[in-house]
Amino acid sequence: MAESYGETKMNVALHDNDRTSFPNLALMKISAYHKQQGDNVEWWNPLLTYDRIYSSKVFTFTPENPYLPPDAIKGGTGYGMMNELPEEVDAMFPDYSIYPRCHHAIGFLTRGCIRNCPWCVVPRKEGQIRPYRTWREIKRLDSRDIVFMDNNVLACTHGLEQIADMIGQDIRVDFNQGLDARMITPEIAQILSQLKWIKYIRMSCDTDNMLVIVQDAIRQLGKVGVKPYRIFVYLLVQDIESAERRALALRDMGAEVFAQPYRDFITSREPPHELKRFARWVNRKEIFKTTNYFKDYRG
Repeated sequence: MAESYGETKMNVALHDNDRTSFPNLALMKISAYHKQQGDNVEWWNPLLTYDRIYSSKVFTFTPENPYLPPDAIKGGTGYGMMNELPEEVDAMFPDYSIYPRCHHAIGFLTRGCIRNCPWCVVPRKEGQIRPYRTWREIKRLDSRDIVFMDNNVLACTHGLEQIADMIGQDIRVDFNQGLDARMITPEIAQILSQLKWIKYIRMSCDTDNMLVIVQDAIRQLGKVGVKPYRIFVYLLVQDIESAERRALALRDMGAEVFAQPYRDFITSREPPHELKRFARWVNRKEIFKTTNYFKDYRG
């Protein structure tokens, strides 16, 4: 997304098209790169003129800003599968000052994934799993918290080595994309139990076939002292009957369940109303824990 412009100092604008509460790592690296060049960097203001405007869009379903000028440099999965940061920009330590409410570090230990889930863009965009960074390269000096965004860190030897290296350190971690329950052996469960977690150990239960695997992972973690309420499970919702079966089984085990209606990343069509209603039932904890079945939900 970024380019080098020699000695000319520029006025650079950043545009976070998704506008979620989560910081955009690419924009933070672009900001750091341009500030290193001596450029002025600020958030895009449609009333001002800039030498360069960078817009990042993670989600394909996020509407584009109609006021962005046509020469804006666009990147991120939402704009296309194959655009990447240049190496010299990707190597930058993120500029957290552009997101002053973010008090934790974010980054990847690994990129890519060994799976090929049809609903996931990672295999197409990043390919096979490979080492990327160390936790020490990602950590902020002013924070002990690190949020990792790896897609399958347990499937990579480098990822496992980094996790083991974090044991006993004054840091707290979160793998916010979830850990692959298929990789959680008794040995891995023991390692995970020794980390300091910001709040949850996360994993996904996207199909009926995954339910018994996730349940086994929860039991394995329980044997080494991780209580079920410290486990957060993302639940992909495509078929309500299947999703309800999984949601109730995980609720009965004491895990926290978060339902995500399926959205095709190519067409970006809105999920059907009933899938969104099911997600509301599951995700409103005061209702989910007191209403036995989805058919009883009146929301």
